[in-house]
Amino acid sequence: MKAFFEGIQWLFENIFFAPQNFLKELELENWFGANIINWIFMIICTVAMVYWIKQLKLHRDNNEENQDTTAHSFLK
Repeated sequence: MKAFFEGIQWLFENIFFAPQNFLKELELENWFGANIINWIFMIICTVAMVYWIKQLKLHRDNNEENQDTTAHSFLK
């Protein structure tokens, strides 16, 4: 039974955590390289937020937005 759990330990430490270990070692050499995934997510979120705000403005300019407090039946 002990060998089974040691096998699970080996699988996680050597296979599943290999990308995290690589990023941990890369951070000591190049901070920007280690955080490239974070930068990509921040760029994606910024682009999505700008698109969303432009769409909100487009709907507001066309008077398609219903800002009445009773816009939904459950608010009556």
